[in-house]
Amino acid sequence: MKSRLFASVAGPVAAIAAAFAATPAMAQEEVPSEFTIAGSVALVSDYRFRGVSQSDKDIAIQGGVSVSHASGFYVGTWASNLAGWGTFGGSNTELDIYGGFAKEVASGVKVDVGLTWYMYPGGSDITDFAEPYVKVSGAVGPANLLVGVAYAPKQEALGRWYISAASEGYDFPGAKSDNLYIWGDASTGIPNTPVTLKAHLGYSDGNSGLGPNGTSVAPTGTYLDWMLGADVAVGPVTLGVAYIDTDISKSESLYLGESFSTPSRTIAGSTVVFSLSAAF
Repeated sequence: MKSRLFASVAGPVAAIAAAFAATPAMAQEEVPSEFTIAGSVALVSDYRFRGVSQSDKDIAIQGGVSVSHASGFYVGTWASNLAGWGTFGGSNTELDIYGGFAKEVASGVKVDVGLTWYMYPGGSDITDFAEPYVKVSGAVGPANLLVGVAYAPKQEALGRWYISAASEGYDFPGAKSDNLYIWGDASTGIPNTPVTLKAHLGYSDGNSGLGPNGTSVAPTGTYLDWMLGADVAVGPVTLGVAYIDTDISKSESLYLGESFSTPSRTIAGSTVVFSLSAAF
């Protein structure tokens, strides 16, 4: 397990390290005041994307850097190692590039419109896909709330090429499908403590089969995912714990595990994820 985990982590670690190594050099140069550079790095016990493990329930190293302008425009990149179900087309790395425009449209209410391009370097062809999104956020009393909608238009990478993982060949080669994800987030700090409570609820609606490389953004078609957790700020780092679950049945989850990850691992079942992160 140790050698397997090292191999899956090595790719994104190199990419993230290179990005972070370049950031101090950028900071030393004169950066116009209208630009803001931000970044983060994290170690998580399991990489869950919309409730489903993308790291085969193993440790993941993640990080990203973004640049925003005072006008509201921003661009950024984020990376993580993958394993099992998450290895789209054989890649052990997810690399996201995103950009958009965020602006306060009313007192305390912000609208964010953008697009994320999901890439899987080193994997098979027809794995990358684009997903536009709209997010609205604001504060209600002591709580910070966010509602988002992400819709990926019809693309081959999301198509229902397989009916089942047992297929010897593609059932519908070249098929295209779309994917809808609607979610809500809430967080609130506990007064006079470094603790922040957080919650998430998401709804996925995509193809009910499997994509060109045997995977899917919504692996069972339509399902719900949710999360309850807490973060604790300790100096420059944040310690996090979160309970994550979906309404994907145990049999469906085991099917996914048997097809793409370590047998008997319920990669869409309930779990507790621990994290250690730092922002700069």
